[in-house]
Amino acid sequence: MMRCALKGGVCVASWGGDRRPPAVNPSSSVRMPTGNGGGCCSGLRSRAADLAGVEMASLRGGVGGLFRSSPRYGRLQATASDPEDVPLEKVQVKSSGHVLPYVGVACLGAILFGYHLGVVNGALEYLAKDLGIAENAVLQGWVVSTSLAGATVGSFTGGSLADKFGRTRTFILDAAPLALGAFLSATAQDVRTMIIGRLLAGIGIGISSALVPLYISEISPTEIRGTLGSVNQLFICIGILAALLAGLPLAANPAWWRTMFGIAVVPSILLAVGMAFSPESPRWLFQQGKVTQAESAVKRLYGKEKVTEVMYDLRASGQSSSEPEAGWFDLFSNRYWKVVSVGAALFLFQQLAGINAVVYYSTSVFRSAGIASDVAASALVGAANVFGTIIASSLMDKQGRKSLLITSFSGMGASMLLLALSFTWKALAPYSGTLAVIGTVLYVLSFALGAGPVPALLLPEIFASRIRAKAVALSLGMHWVSNFFIGLYFLSVVHKFGISTVYLGFASVCALAVLYIAGNVVETKGRSLEEIERELSVVD
Repeated sequence: MMRCALKGGVCVASWGGDRRPPAVNPSSSVRMPTGNGGGCCSGLRSRAADLAGVEMASLRGGVGGLFRSSPRYGRLQATASDPEDVPLEKVQVKSSGHVLPYVGVACLGAILFGYHLGVVNGALEYLAKDLGIAENAVLQGWVVSTSLAGATVGSFTGGSLADKFGRTRTFILDAAPLALGAFLSATAQDVRTMIIGRLLAGIGIGISSALVPLYISEISPTEIRGTLGSVNQLFICIGILAALLAGLPLAANPAWWRTMFGIAVVPSILLAVGMAFSPESPRWLFQQGKVTQAESAVKRLYGKEKVTEVMYDLRASGQSSSEPEAGWFDLFSNRYWKVVSVGAALFLFQQLAGINAVVYYSTSVFRSAGIASDVAASALVGAANVFGTIIASSLMDKQGRKSLLITSFSGMGASMLLLALSFTWKALAPYSGTLAVIGTVLYVLSFALGAGPVPALLLPEIFASRIRAKAVALSLGMHWVSNFFIGLYFLSVVHKFGISTVYLGFASVCALAVLYIAGNVVETKGRSLEEIERELSVVD
């Protein structure tokens, strides 16, 4: 006989002590009594069809109404052959865990990402004098770009480390190059030591650039995963802004540049210490066959009420140690290549749409408008980026990832057209400076609404658990490679073709991005990672 009992305010159904329903005859009809509240067991849900790995025929009418549930939770599906797979305790309950502290610890990696990228801009002139390279533009270029080369290496290695050692241990390992790189840069007495320090810091930020969104997506509750995932981009912007603010005392104290680099040691140590006390990703633990540890991690993150629901999702997705760990070549197989190519394409569009070029050229644009202060120009761009990212965070779980991407690239394309016209249309010549500033700020705002935060959030969501870490690393590698070449060749291209032509090219890339996203990107809002994985799974 079926009994209903309230546990923690949640209705739990059971058949005696065995917690499984009796065998179901598909020709019969069993209905639960419903009252005004939709029935005692109206919250029951099942994904038995997904667990079996095949599409099952839905039971309609009296047969389909095995259990009538409220529209909010959908309906329970079962088969006559395998009724015991129906998880009667898989109900929608509110999380009593605390995820935010662990997201905050992970975001220290995002802050370091932004800080290490931005700190050299203000300090370069002063460190060049101290290290005797003030007249050597080539060596100054190496000091700036070595971190990008290191980041490329780090982003490709971060995925393998995360798969082998787990997410939290990789964070702890990553703190070593981050802290050592900052220390060597701060204490360098020659350019060789400075370049080594920048290289190590670059490797560290490359690893964290892949690891932070990966970890946050795997520990975040489905209903707020978009908001928490976009926090990564917000803290990168905050790190860049912190680097700009750290450079303010330089005018009065030229030796302050060493302190600027040394500051980064502190969050690196805090990252290692914080991750030592943070729970491992339940999805990684389950994939390794560590089911008990996965349950403990779920309990810490979401509370004991969510253990049954989350663990069932993990089992239903087929994430187990029965499949061997994915290798790099698996990413290019028929099974995974389509979704992996989407990840790589999003980061290519992000960079080829001109964000770094706009930032690099913003100082000249603002000077043409009469704003001579580099700090004011950088601060305005940085503030627009932070403001746009905050708005994106509030919309991510309401509007969805795909719609924000389309809106973002559309706004970026329109802004690029405005920038191009401000430089070429003679009728607008009297207002060219003002229009250029407006176009730049609108572009950065549009970027921050979607093209900036969404790719790093979306990628861990659409990649299967077996390839998630390596696929994110590959996509971030595309980001760093394209970033490096844009920084290297942008000014040369501008001198050859003119800035307005380059901006028109960026506008064309934005238009292509909108078409590509509309046809290839899936919406992941409000869906668990396991649901997304099952929909996108393609068997060889």
